[in-house]
Amino acid sequence: MSIPMYILKRILQAIPLLFIVSLISFFIIRLSPVDPLAELKLNPAISPQTLQAEKERLGLDLPIYQQYFKWASNALQGNLGISTSGEKVSTRLIERIPNTLLLTFITIILTWIVGIPLGTYAALNWRKPVDRTLTMLTSAGMAIPSFFFALLLLIFAVKTGLFPAGGLTSPGFERLGVFGKIFDIAHHLFLPVVVLFTISLAGLQRQMRGNLLDVLETDYIKLARAKGLPENKVIYKHALRNAINPMVTLLGFEFASLLSGAALTEYVFQYPGLGRLILEAVMKSDINLVMASLMIGAIMLVLGNLIADILLKLVDPRVTIN
Repeated sequence: MSIPMYILKRILQAIPLLFIVSLISFFIIRLSPVDPLAELKLNPAISPQTLQAEKERLGLDLPIYQQYFKWASNALQGNLGISTSGEKVSTRLIERIPNTLLLTFITIILTWIVGIPLGTYAALNWRKPVDRTLTMLTSAGMAIPSFFFALLLLIFAVKTGLFPAGGLTSPGFERLGVFGKIFDIAHHLFLPVVVLFTISLAGLQRQMRGNLLDVLETDYIKLARAKGLPENKVIYKHALRNAINPMVTLLGFEFASLLSGAALTEYVFQYPGLGRLILEAVMKSDINLVMASLMIGAIMLVLGNLIADILLKLVDPRVTIN
């Protein structure tokens, strides 16, 4: 099957998946005890007539199944609705999605640039002091909760003043030059990237180490060595190429897991990303904003897996896609 036809097939397969995700998410959110109008009801200046009008505007006066079909029909037409703050959901998403993609892509790139060589180096030095040290460090990285690590770095930033305590840009960002803007954004991204990079690197490095150790024990690697092939050729042309294939498959899941993992990190650092937006929307039971954000997350998972499958085909021509 050609790659364009495979992409079309995967898109068609994703439609029922997205439908099921939207259905489950909608009913779980609407059945929660959180009242979307709780803040308005606590305000004595808001009249009952205003509350009723707001309830009708949000569709909360309809049965739950009618609310879902109303939301779904509007979403299919590109109308994601209005959030409880009165802003268009599409406007808020457009503001936040690029920020989350920027944070996610930087983390993934850095993780792979560092994690693959470290995993390879650890496997080639199996049971040596360097391997034991890396294993200990990665175990610590996997054991530290991202939320706790983010809090520690936030305290460090506040106490030392070396890094911004939150946000993506500094006051007066518009007046900076091109290089000044790049440095300012990088300065704000440093701590959130360190948190996500540390957590992701630990798992990726250990996975790469384990894959390469398994490949080095296979018969064809032993045969290549027995034939007298140079060790570098055995490792980097034969073993590493096969060990990295499963890592490409994990890329799609890593893309989606970073989105969920970034939510708490974004919230701690007050980073204006999609994860923080979802958390705030859930706490306010902002149904339109939550649903749109969750669907974006599901689409990112589907796209991540699709990209990983295509990359796996390009890396290893023996792989067939159907």
